[in-house]
Amino acid sequence: MRIVVCIKPVPDTAARIKVHKDGARIDPDGVKFTLGPYDSRCIARAVALKGAGEVVALAAGAAAGEAEAKKRIKDALALGCDKGIFVPDPAPENRDPLAVAKALASAIQGQGGADLIFCGRQATDDQALAVGPMLATLLDLPCVTDAVGIEVTGGSARVQRAAEGRVETLEVTLPAVITGQRDIGDEQYPKLKEILAAGKKPIAEHKVEWAAAKYAVAGLVPPPEKAPGKIVGEGPDAVPALLNLLQTEAKALAL
Repeated sequence: MRIVVCIKPVPDTAARIKVHKDGARIDPDGVKFTLGPYDSRCIARAVALKGAGEVVALAAGAAAGEAEAKKRIKDALALGCDKGIFVPDPAPENRDPLAVAKALASAIQGQGGADLIFCGRQATDDQALAVGPMLATLLDLPCVTDAVGIEVTGGSARVQRAAEGRVETLEVTLPAVITGQRDIGDEQYPKLKEILAAGKKPIAEHKVEWAAAKYAVAGLVPPPEKAPGKIVGEGPDAVPALLNLLQTEAKALAL
């Protein structure tokens, strides 16, 4: 079975994000980029499922700096993927999800297809939640989103997906596209031997003709600073004043 896992470089969730001086993107200086948490869990599940097959890491993106897509492919190779596919993108900042999905679809079709395709449920930077379903539509494949479990038998997969207050179990015919939640697989940490071995695994390049961006980011604004706390008094005598502020100022209690 050939499994393709689509990945994307994203800022580390613990990084302190600042807006670039141009006001339309984040400032990459000092920001560590990494595999998204959903992507890395999808890799773990794909490696567990592959059997005698192979797992291919696929990424479209820039080719310079800490956010270089090839670096994240190498991270995926260290986690057990067998090979990588890199789609160069000269201007990844303003790529809408459909353009990315078209590039990934082109690479998958041009590099031998796949029996199963994994995407993280969302990228933790733009949180669009759109590339996976769009990719399935372009490839004319069934799609299951928010998967928390999957078992493959023959030419079909039984997939558990998180729904509102419940878990659904669906059966789909392969090939199919699955977008994974964190519970899709256990987080893995590569050993030094696996990191060194990743450098010897092949990474193919698939070029596409990127269409002009359909939108541009007009501006980014950091979240407002938290208001300073207030001390309204001490002991039981302060309770009435505290309740009054919670009702009238914080709007945390109904009148």
